[in-house]
Parts: sequence; structure tokens; C-alpha cells
Amino acid sequence: MNSLIVQTLQGITLAGGGPFTGRDLALCLKRAPIAVAADGGADRLLRHGVMPGAVIGDFDSLSVDARKRIPADRQHPVAEQETTDFDKALRMISAPFVLALGFAGARLDHGLAAFNTLIARANQRCILIGPKDICFAPPARLRLDLVPGEPFSLFPMAPVRGQSDGLEWPISGLDFAPDGRIGTSNRVISQTVVLEFDRPGMLVILPRRRLDAAIRALLCA
Repeated sequence: MNSLIVQTLQGITLAGGGPFTGRDLALCLKRAPIAVAADGGADRLLRHGVMPGAVIGDFDSLSVDARKRIPADRQHPVAEQETTDFDKALRMISAPFVLALGFAGARLDHGLAAFNTLIARANQRCILIGPKDICFAPPARLRLDLVPGEPFSLFPMAPVRGQSDGLEWPISGLDFAPDGRIGTSNRVISQTVVLEFDRPGMLVILPRRRLDAAIRALLCA
């Protein structure tokens, strides 16, 4: 099944089954008001008083109570087991950007799988919301408006090279790889950071307070 399930001109808040607070959810819905759930993320939304517009996944973690409460035409089971529910949901929605909540911070394996999906679905402007940080796969060129002195991390999920302006330790001419050089714990030294990459495979990690800057940058890329 590859057809789109949700198409919108507004941002989507995509809820996963991992823990998140009502404050986290409000932060995302303020910016991305369309609520969609990946499988058991529907239970999390209902717990916070939000009815999902769609539920996408293999439904192995969706509760019986949620199935009863959510209208049948909003439930979209995807039977295949080759991909995660995060991947299933991302490939079946179309929106200017997606804020993914409840996919990082609970279990290490789930977090790693979510990072993998960000790279696999790099065509989606998707930002993973963690407890303290945000993470996304950047386009080939990205311009970010940030604050000097703040932390800035890059983590390669594949071999990749790039260039940078506005970082304390420039990345130009460096070969990055998950089993080699990584780019964590860099620092912003300019109000504007510009990044260029020769191929997909890099993740950008920023403090969560820079969520709006990340959204603006991705929408302008």
C-alpha cells in the first residue's frame, strides 16, 4: 500500500507510541495542527484529549479501547512488517512539514530506528522532537538562523562530505561516517549557519528551543 492517506497544506503532528507530555503535544500542535498517529501513538493522543485525524500502522500496539473510540474511517492498517510504523506513516502523508513526537527517548532501539527512517524518508521535511533536542535530515543546502554560543551537532548515518559557514569547527573537506568521524558537540559562532552536503545521510541535532528556526529553514530549502 503506497497511496497517500493524509494530504494537507498545514503541518502535521505525528504521534508515536513513546512517552510525551501534554506540554510537548501543545508545542507541536501550535505549529502543526493536524494530528496523526502511528499505531499506538493514537492511545497517547487520546490520553491527552486529542482525537487523531488518522491512525496508520500495523496496529500491533493499538489498544482495543482506541479502536472502539476512533472512527473506522480514520483507521488505516498497513499489514507489512518490513518497516516501522514511523516509516509507514511518513510515506503515506503529504504536508509542508511533520513534527514527530513520541519516537525518541523511550528505547534505544526505537530511537535508532527513527533516525534510520529520517534518512530513508529524507524527502519529507520531518523533525524528530526529543526531550531536549530536535533532529532532522537536512536537504543538500540549508540556511539556519541561530544564536552564537549554542550547541550544534551533526551525526552521519552514511558516508557524507559537506561544507559549513557559521560553526566554530568547520566541516569543509572532512569525511564523515557512522563508523568514523562524527560531528557532535560543535558550536554556533554566527547568527547564520549555512550547510551543504554532497549526498543524503547526515542528521542535524539542535536544542529544542530552536524548533521554529528549523521549521523556517526546512520550508525555505
